[in-house]
Amino acid sequence: MRFDVVTLFPELFAPFLSSGVTRRAFESGQVELRLWNPRDWAEGNYKRVDDRAFGGGPGMVMMAEPLARCLDAIAADRRDVAPVVLFAPVGEPLRHAAVAQWSASAGAVLLCGRYEGIDQRLVDRYVTHCISLGDFVLSGGEIAALALLDAVARLQPGVLNDQDSHQFDSFHPALDGLLDCPHYTRPEDWRGAAVPEVLLSGHHGRIARWRRDAQLRLTAAQRPDLLAAARAAGRLTKQDEAVLAQAPTAGL
Repeated sequence: MRFDVVTLFPELFAPFLSSGVTRRAFESGQVELRLWNPRDWAEGNYKRVDDRAFGGGPGMVMMAEPLARCLDAIAADRRDVAPVVLFAPVGEPLRHAAVAQWSASAGAVLLCGRYEGIDQRLVDRYVTHCISLGDFVLSGGEIAALALLDAVARLQPGVLNDQDSHQFDSFHPALDGLLDCPHYTRPEDWRGAAVPEVLLSGHHGRIARWRRDAQLRLTAAQRPDLLAAARAAGRLTKQDEAVLAQAPTAGL
């Protein structure tokens, strides 16, 4: 798959491509990443890409023409019809289901805005998808683009040491969309806090039940919306409901 990123700061992406476990996806070519700076399509000595907003107000707005030229160049280079994704507060919140879809796609063009935003006429003509990371504002779309690329890269075959590891992530269908349970490692006693005894028992059935119960209680306490969705979809068993009825928000 191929992702083309339109950004005024391509240098922000270089460390990401060579660091951490997800670098494998880029080094292997499973995820191809190309960076495009819209200043290369701007005119004048200053290669200006922004201007004041009509109607007044603070801040600057990214101009449509340099971005349009950049996007047209990407389309010609790709020779396919790729989705154009804008990262903005008005977008759909990014969730695991969408990440899974992008990870199985041919890729997309990721448009990173800056300043007060992008001329709406460019958005109306070119953008096909809009994504938000949450109800807060970033200084630009680069961090959001990196988040999507990281989430997509780790789902590629062979990127994680354990191929099945991502199936036990929070939000994954294998966990019925619930949060993951807490995890522990050595030492067994850390500053007076002990690892739950059941995890040391070696009893796989009991351990699996403890983890399921912990997922249920944690999700009920922190993300009741996810629990409600799982219940509405019929993904909770009678035993799950019994655990929730006894201690819906109890500690773990």
